[in-house]
This record gives sequence, C-alpha cells and structure tokens, in this order.
Amino acid sequence: MNPLYYSLLHVFALFVLAAHTFMAFANPAPENRKRTMMITGIASLLVIGSAGGLMARHGYSWGSGWVIVKLVCWLGLSGIAGIVYRRPQLRGVLASVAMALILTALVMVYLVRTM
Repeated sequence: MNPLYYSLLHVFALFVLAAHTFMAFANPAPENRKRTMMITGIASLLVIGSAGGLMARHGYSWGSGWVIVKLVCWLGLSGIAGIVYRRPQLRGVLASVAMALILTALVMVYLVRTM
C-alpha cells in the first residue's frame, strides 16, 4: 500500500484521538464516558496500526530513540481520556500534559527524525 494512505490514516486518527481526549476534558460527564472511550480506543489502534505501516514502508527501526519517545507519547495520550473520567478535578493538569505529549511527538517526527 502507498505510504501516503498510511500517513493520512495516521494523521486523521491522531486528530480524532486528540479531539475526543480534549472533549473529555471539556465535559467529563459519566454518560459520555462509554462513547468517548470507544472512539479514543479505536482511534488509538488506528494510530499504532498506521504507524506500523509507515515504519515498514520507510524502513525505520522500532528501536530508534525518536520512535520510542513517540510510543511513550502515544501511550500517554491514549490513557488520558480514561483518567479524566476517574479524576475530573485534574482536568487542567491533564490537559497540559496532553498538550505537552502532542508537542513532544510533533517535535520528534518533524525535527529529530529529520536530523
């Protein structure tokens, strides 16, 4: 498959994951939990699946430093939506952590990978 398709799926799934994570920050009502967790879970699986396709197509190693940092960012962002429903009083801190994880992942792929 063309790497462009993997890239489009990867970026789209990341947008969905980030959007629904921040939606959980905005309204952590218990009645929204099930739907938000399903959507973020599916988006998270699409992110890692498309990342695997991109890694294979471009010949990158899973042991590279920038890849490991991105995996940690992905794991953190994937879990934050569930945490905000359990501890809604931490919304401000978790939102800052989510933004830091997203920024770190972007720096890894656009600055560190290209060096």
